[in-house]
Amino acid sequence: MTKLLAALVATFFAAASFAQTAAPAAAASAPKAAAKTEAKAEKKEVKAEAKAEKKEAKADAKAEKKVAKADKKVAKAEKKEETKKEEAKK
Repeated sequence: MTKLLAALVATFFAAASFAQTAAPAAAASAPKAAAKTEAKAEKKEVKAEAKAEKKEAKADAKAEKKVAKADKKVAKAEKKEETKKEEAKK
C-alpha cells in the first residue's frame, strides 16, 4: 500500500511539473504565431497594393493609348482638310 501511495504521489508531482513546463512553451509559441499572422497580413497588404498599382498603370496606359488614337485621328482629319483646300485652290 505504501508503494501504491508513493506511486500516486510521484504521479501527481510528475503531472504538476509537466503542466508547468507546457504552459511556457505554449506562451512562447503564441508570439511566433502572432508574428506569423502579422507577416501574412503585411504580405497580403503589399500584394493588394501592388495589384492596385498594376491596375492603375494599366488604366493609365489605356487612357494614353486613347489620347494618342484621338490625336492621330485629328491629324488625319487636318491633313485631309488641307488637301481639300489645296485642290480647291487649283
